[in-house]
Amino acid sequence: MRQIEHLLSRYGESHQNRANVLIHTIAVPSIYFVTLGLVWSIPVPQWLSIYDVTWAHILSVPVLMYYFSLSGPIGAAMTLLTIACFGGIALLQALGISVWLFCLALFVAMWILQFVGHKIEGKKPSFLEDLRFLLVGPAWWWVHWLKRLNIAY
Repeated sequence: MRQIEHLLSRYGESHQNRANVLIHTIAVPSIYFVTLGLVWSIPVPQWLSIYDVTWAHILSVPVLMYYFSLSGPIGAAMTLLTIACFGGIALLQALGISVWLFCLALFVAMWILQFVGHKIEGKKPSFLEDLRFLLVGPAWWWVHWLKRLNIAY
């Protein structure tokens, strides 16, 4: 069994209840977005800011490398999600919305929602046993879409 299949199988064990799956379908990509937004908001040194590079850009490189190491299609899908997140962050800025404040509020709300989902499920979140599952969640989310598009992951 490939590592991605093993991780998704273990992650899926605590994501069987339809309500919990629905909650995670909304919360997982939202948490990915707001995490990037919060990291984006950390001030960078002047020499980086002149290139419009943020800590979120820097962090996304090893994160995407991890996803590509698990699966090419998941890596590509996560690259698309990351680009969409950067676009969403830029939109917040263009609208004059405080990125860090918006992302912090949504971060708290989405994590509360996820814990409600796990309460409904009756199982604790996977990441409490293995922190890798914080990154497996978005891959799990993508697998549902990749399967619908008949793309092997």
